[in-house]
Amino acid sequence: MLSSPFLLFVGWLVSVALPTALHWGLNGLLTPDLGQKTALIVASIAFVICHFVVRKINTSYPGGQSSMFIAPQVITIYVLVALVSLLLTLNLSRFILLTSGACALLWFYLEHFSTQKYRRLKLAIIKGGMSDHLFELDNVDARELTTLDLQNVRYDAVVADFNDLSKDDERFLTQCALKRIPVYDASLVYESLSGRVRINRMSENNLGALLPTKVYETTKLLMDLGIVLLSLPIVLPIGLITALLIKLESPGPVIYTQQRIGLGNKEFTIYKFRSMRFDREQPEQFAGEDDPRITRVGKIIRKLRIDELPQFLNIIKGEMSLIGPRPEQPNFVRAFDEQIPFYNYRHVVKPGITGWAQVRQGYTDDADATRIKIEHDFYYIKNCSTYLDLHIVFLTIKTMLTGFGAR
Repeated sequence: MLSSPFLLFVGWLVSVALPTALHWGLNGLLTPDLGQKTALIVASIAFVICHFVVRKINTSYPGGQSSMFIAPQVITIYVLVALVSLLLTLNLSRFILLTSGACALLWFYLEHFSTQKYRRLKLAIIKGGMSDHLFELDNVDARELTTLDLQNVRYDAVVADFNDLSKDDERFLTQCALKRIPVYDASLVYESLSGRVRINRMSENNLGALLPTKVYETTKLLMDLGIVLLSLPIVLPIGLITALLIKLESPGPVIYTQQRIGLGNKEFTIYKFRSMRFDREQPEQFAGEDDPRITRVGKIIRKLRIDELPQFLNIIKGEMSLIGPRPEQPNFVRAFDEQIPFYNYRHVVKPGITGWAQVRQGYTDDADATRIKIEHDFYYIKNCSTYLDLHIVFLTIKTMLTGFGAR
């Protein structure tokens, strides 16, 4: 009952067939005229897109199982489908599309909460090496195999560190595979469940595979520029009001500039709305959670991430992207590079206004926390895609609403 085809069919009945039958009767559903048929097709397309997008994000990325992703995805997709239909001047019932969207929203929430407990993976773990780290995760039911026998217990998969196997382990995993029981390497499972790529040893990462493709980089650049330009009518008024409030509250420049390290380990000047009292002589340091230097306006714009809006100029200049690892100050980069292996490898992509580490972990202020942040950055570099970027956008909206990670 948790299979994609079954849920797709039942969801279509609830989200498309039901509102159509209630509005036009069974004849409108079974023998529709041209306008009714068009409405059925468009509503079906919108629902099918929603089904696969919601399922993709829910199952592909750590943190994607949150119910907060459902409404933004469904509403966005139905609005886009409606706009496309309007541009194509299709003759269809807006009422059907609207009620289909409402029913789809209710269906996806019902599906989410009714199947939530069944989506938690139950894994049989052969201890040793990377497998030991799986017991640290709280979003999986990890059970140690004390003997090489599943004892007739149903598991979603058997997991082991393929670099730390005995001959008996190899024979057991072979038998599991022959019985059609999935067998996974612990490193890949850890990455997919934690959203981090371990960076303790060179052998743990195929660094060449961490490079994003040229097609993705080009597509992302075009999307960045398109989104920035389209959002200017909204961003500019917000920026002007913010600048006025900053100027009224405390003396000093409205825009704060600072040197950061970006793509290719090169320095660039980052722009932000000033959120602290101005002191050019202040040494570089992390901002504390209740830092007394932060102004009243600064607390608000930092929580809502409005202080980052001037970085749209960095995007237009080609120095930053909307999504990517956050750029650090040169002194911090040099210090962390001495303490953390492969730290500078995070600079193989453009830094971003928001990113995977920011929405998953939040603020970091020491080497240990920064090491975990880098593991998140490596996960993003290794798995970067339009789907993951969309996932980060939804998580960013959540952080803006909750203030998670703001300093």
